[in-house]
This record gives sequence, structure tokens and C-alpha cells, in this order.
Amino acid sequence: MISSKIETSSKRLSLAIEDANINDQKCILDNELKKLKELNFLESSLLIEDEEQQTTKNSKKLALIPLIFLIYFEVAGGPYGEEAAVGAAGPLLAILGFLIFPFIWSIPEALFTAELETTFPGNGGFVICAHKAFGPFWGSLMGPGNSSAVLSTLLREVDQPQKTYAIALFSAGIFTCLSYLIPLLAATGATSLDQEKWVDGYFADLAAMIAGKWLKYWVEIGAVLSVIGLYEAQLSSCAYQILGMANIGVVPRFFGVRSKWFSTPWVGILISTMIALAVSYLTFADIISSVNFLYSLGMLLEFASFLWLRRKMPSLKRPYKVPLPVAGLLIMCIVPSVFLVYVMVVASKTVYIVGALLTLFGIIWYFLMKLCKLKMWIEFDNAGEKDADEAADEDE
Repeated sequence: MISSKIETSSKRLSLAIEDANINDQKCILDNELKKLKELNFLESSLLIEDEEQQTTKNSKKLALIPLIFLIYFEVAGGPYGEEAAVGAAGPLLAILGFLIFPFIWSIPEALFTAELETTFPGNGGFVICAHKAFGPFWGSLMGPGNSSAVLSTLLREVDQPQKTYAIALFSAGIFTCLSYLIPLLAATGATSLDQEKWVDGYFADLAAMIAGKWLKYWVEIGAVLSVIGLYEAQLSSCAYQILGMANIGVVPRFFGVRSKWFSTPWVGILISTMIALAVSYLTFADIISSVNFLYSLGMLLEFASFLWLRRKMPSLKRPYKVPLPVAGLLIMCIVPSVFLVYVMVVASKTVYIVGALLTLFGIIWYFLMKLCKLKMWIEFDNAGEKDADEAADEDE
């Protein structure tokens, strides 16, 4: 009786041991298969990364002068469009506005941008900053939110960005102020004021009144060149922002593919062009209002990222640092933030719909990409996450 129970128990124990061994072997096999997949994925990622680094080395770097004019064309491109300010408020208030506004808006933004982008130089601009301040979710929302990144999205294409970017930013700001003020002072001082005629395109008529048709033709040619420069700068900024989002894993690695001949992000250029075509059915006023609305959202997130990084990583190495404590920086953010909130409050229903749809798209896109990463359906680059961890470790 006892011996039979012992035999039964020993059989059960043997079966249990066999089952345990089988389960252990399954776990080992699963782990090995997972490691093999990760190694294959890492190998392909390293090969692509080596190709991208070689392509970047072979490509020409942006020097200081071209960078200045790229920034200038993205933010201004000339005095074209300022006629409406004179028509609405008169020459005195328009001139005062162009004199005062840089101190309460342009200079604070330039200071914040110079510190952030020299601290985290890389293609992607403010997407990288939001990613490192608040995580990948807010970094992914920064993509559709920030429509104008002052060419911070292509810093890896710039020669010595820690040194040249701040200089280029302030130089472009000076050129922008002069290009607005000098024509405005000359036009209002040399002609009689008829405020109703001051609408878009009136500078060409003023040029004909002052010097003749030859100057009018040059002003019109300048307007065409200004639009071309503006489009080229905006396209470059948007395309390299998509490239930077691919580098930090917000979008698949394929979005960062470069041309073999020109070393340009042709996928980013294609996507940017498709977006421009998609919104072309809107009226010009709705497009401008939508861009300003999204820009306001992006800038508010940028200000928050800047302040949070100062508080979160106070000892992080910053090639350029705004010489103010956190309290002073907070005060500097208040005035621009008031303008941004005002722009958002007075927006139309169409603008709210466009902003809501793009924000919803950004949220859905983030969770979809997160699922693709988890299932390893698509190749992603996680270099941005590694850089963020290294920056945090360095600060500690």
C-alpha cells in the first residue's frame, strides 16, 4: 500500500519535473527568439544609422551666412504684408508697433530658442525639447502643433550649431526689424497718407509714385523672390522636423530616409507637400488663422518645456544660457503667452475644428506608433530616448 503510494508520488513528481523542464525550455526558447529578433532589429538599425551618418558626413554643412538668410526668409522675407498695419492703425502706431513688439515678443522667443536648440542640437527642433521635458507623448503632439520652428529643425545640418545658431538668430532678427522699418519710414515720409489705400501690394504702387515704374518692377520681383524664399525655408523646416521626429522614434524610421544624390529628406519633403495640398481648399484667411492657432499651441508648449527643463535639469551643460533665474524667465513668458492666448480666443470655428482634428490625429498617431513599437511591426529609432536618459544622468 505504502509502496504503491510512493510509486504514484514518484511518477507525479517525475511528470511535474518533466513539465517544469518543458516550461523552462519553452521560456528559454522564447527568450532566445526574442533576443534574436532584437539583435536582427538592432543590426538593421545600425546599418541604416551608419548609412545616415555617412550621408551626413558627405553632405555640406550650413555656414553662418546661409543660415541667417534661411531664418530671415522663414520669419519675414521682406516688408511685404505690413501695409495692412498702416491701413488699420496709421503710420505712427504701425512704426511704434514694429519698434516695441520685438522687445516683448521676438527677443524673448529668440533667447528661449537659442538656449534650447544649442543645448539639444538635432534635427527636430522643439519636438526634441518637448520630448525631453515631458516625454514622447508631448513630443509627438509638438509635431502638428509647431508650424514655424525658426529652422531649429535642421541643426544637425549646421556647421558648429552651438556657436553659429545664436548669432544667426539675432542677426536675422536685426535684419527683420530693419527690413520692416526702413521701407515703412521711407514710404510714409515720401508720400501723402491715404490710409484706405494701404492694403497688401500697395508698396509697389508707392514705389512707382516715388521713383517710377522701374522701382515698381523691382519691388514686384522682390515680392516673387520673397515668396520663393519663404516657401523654401518653410519646406526645409517642416521636412527636417519630420526627419528629427523619425530620429527620436515619434514616427517610423522610413520617414527619415534621405536622398542618395542630394542627402535631403525626400520623404519629409513629400509629406510636407501633401499637407500643403491638403489645406489648399481652405481660404487664405482660414489658413493663416489655423497656422497662428497651431503656432500658439506649439509656443505655449515650448515655453513650458523651457521652464521645466530649467527646473528639472538646472546643471545641464548649456552652450548658451539666458542669464535669468527661473522666476525672471517666468515673467518673460507671461507677455508673449497673453498674446498667444488672445490669438487662440479670437479664432473662428473653422480654426477650432482644424486644431481639434490635428490634435486628435496627433493623439491617435502616438498610441498607434506605440503599438507598432511594442509589436515590432515597423522599424523605429530610439536614439532620442537614449539621449534624453543620458542628459538626465549627466544632470544628476
